[in-house]
Amino acid sequence: MEVTVVGAVEARDRFADVWGRLAAGQGQWAGSPFVWWNAATLTGSDITAEDLSEQLVREAEFLRGRDEGGYLWVFADLLSPRARQELDDRAADAGLEIAFTGQALDGEPDLTGPASSDLEFRRVTDEDDLATLGEINALAYDLPPTVGHEAFAGSRLWLDEAYAYVGYRDGRAVTCAAAVPSADALVVTLVATLPEQSRRGYGQAVTRHTITEATRESGRRRVVLHSTVEGQPVFERLGLRPTTAIHYLQPTGTYDDLGD
Repeated sequence: MEVTVVGAVEARDRFADVWGRLAAGQGQWAGSPFVWWNAATLTGSDITAEDLSEQLVREAEFLRGRDEGGYLWVFADLLSPRARQELDDRAADAGLEIAFTGQALDGEPDLTGPASSDLEFRRVTDEDDLATLGEINALAYDLPPTVGHEAFAGSRLWLDEAYAYVGYRDGRAVTCAAAVPSADALVVTLVATLPEQSRRGYGQAVTRHTITEATRESGRRRVVLHSTVEGQPVFERLGLRPTTAIHYLQPTGTYDDLGD
C-alpha cells in the first residue's frame, strides 16, 4: 500500500474511532448542534469512480435525512485517481457539494519550542471547564456560545478519556486543544482560539502543551489530526507532515453552519 494511502487510512480510522466514541454507538454522527460532531465517511480504499457515485448517493440521502447539520468527510487519497478527478461532478450528480477542504497530518511532533509566556494552561476537569471548551470552539467558528455549551455538556469523553486544556491570558480563557488516545496515537482536536486573540501563537502554544502532557501521561508520541487550511502551518511548524486532503461535503445549497 502506498505511503499516502496508509496515511489516509490512518487518518480515517483514528477519526472514526474517536468520533464513534463521541457519538456513543451512532456511527460518527452525534446528532449535535455543533456540526463538527456530525460526520459520515466513505468505506474502502482505492475507491473507484463508480463506487464513489454509489456511496455519494447513499450518503447524500443520509445527510438530507438529518435534522442537524454535518458533513461527509472524503479522504482524497482513498479515492482512485479517476475518482479524485471526477469528485466534483459525481458529487453534484448526487446532490452534494464541497463546503471546504482541510488536511490530515501526522507524525511525532517537535515539542522543544519556547512556551508562551503570557498563557496559563489548565486541564479540563469539570462541567464549567467543558462549557469554556465549548464556548471557545463555537466562537472560533462564528457560532453562538450556547451551541458550544450544549455540544460539550455532560461529555465523558472530554472529561475521562481526553487530555483537554484551556489557555488563559490575564485570567480570560482564549485558546484550547485536546488530545484523545486512539490505538498507539493521540488524536489532536478542538484546537481553537478566540478570533480577537488570533495570530499571537496561542494555537501552537496550547497544542504543544496539550501534546506534551498527553504524551507524558499516556506514553504515546505519535499524533494524528485534521486541520483547516488556515491552521495547517501551525501543525507543520510542530514537525507534523501532511498525509491527505479531506473534502467536507454537504447537500447542495446547504447553509454553511461554520460561517465560511
